[in-house]
Amino acid sequence: MSGGASAEGIGSRLDGTASTHLVRLLVQAARAAGAAEDQLARVSGIDEVSLRGELNRIPMGSLLRLWELIAQARPGAGSGAAIAAAAPLGSLNTWDYLVTTGATLTDSLRAAQPYHRLVTAATEGFDLSGAGDLTIGYRTSASDPVVASVVNEYVLAYYLRRAREATGRPLVPTRVSFGHPAPADHTGLVAVFGTADIEFDAEADAITFHADDANTPLTRADPMLADLMRSHADLVLASARPIADPLDAFRIALGAALDAGDPALPRVAKSLAMSQRTLQRHLAEHGTSWRDELDLLRHERAKTLLDQGHSTATVADRLAFTDDRALRKAFHRWTGTSPTATR
Repeated sequence: MSGGASAEGIGSRLDGTASTHLVRLLVQAARAAGAAEDQLARVSGIDEVSLRGELNRIPMGSLLRLWELIAQARPGAGSGAAIAAAAPLGSLNTWDYLVTTGATLTDSLRAAQPYHRLVTAATEGFDLSGAGDLTIGYRTSASDPVVASVVNEYVLAYYLRRAREATGRPLVPTRVSFGHPAPADHTGLVAVFGTADIEFDAEADAITFHADDANTPLTRADPMLADLMRSHADLVLASARPIADPLDAFRIALGAALDAGDPALPRVAKSLAMSQRTLQRHLAEHGTSWRDELDLLRHERAKTLLDQGHSTATVADRLAFTDDRALRKAFHRWTGTSPTATR
């Protein structure tokens, strides 16, 4: 199975989710724009623990909410372009290198296109067209026209920046078009895109590069790295863990705290950037509690560790019990028998 085929075959499991790299970038952008911390705290899945893992996938609703907060905090032209300006090569991890290490810009983007879900949901349209000149089109699923204008502005500025980084040249697009109406002042966009030929109220949001620029050899061309990035992209997509609701984020945080030897409620709440009382209330709303979740996690891990042949003392230490006697007591409550008998 080819890389592109395997990426497309991931199916609906990743639909409606976005990468932690993009979400982290937007969290930083929202704070830089002046979004209120209490509003950010109510966005699901953007805690430090959830964003730490490349395999975690954040709900698309959270991504769109971040875009809304950015649009509200920094309205007008230039809001989206500012995010691209603050995102150097590598900010979106694997995707950034997929689009910059092919033989040419056209080759890079066509090879990367099947992996677009590395960054965002399949509902976010990413189109390539043109036999000579290369046009990159984008269609966001954001329903609010104001929010959509910020998203599309960021996307077109992003691809211009990556094109310049990949070629090592200050490329100027032959055409830039936006579907939203012209703002009162778009001189900032002229500076970003390097041209005053920017169309508004267009049929599509797109940026076009001249054939000479689209097909020039890239200074960053690296066939072996490009192949490695596609293999890594296949692995990431196949192993991705969608965070469907707040319980998923909590369980990731609880597991990380248990790995660190301190699964106490204060530590878990702090890692999720919320108070203990708020966390307890959220868990109660989902019909569970910190104690119940910790008990369930310990039970699952204890069975795995015992099956692997670890001693009860080792298992007790790994699962932050006071001693193996406490583990044996818990195990009897879980199963009605002892760890040794179970093994």
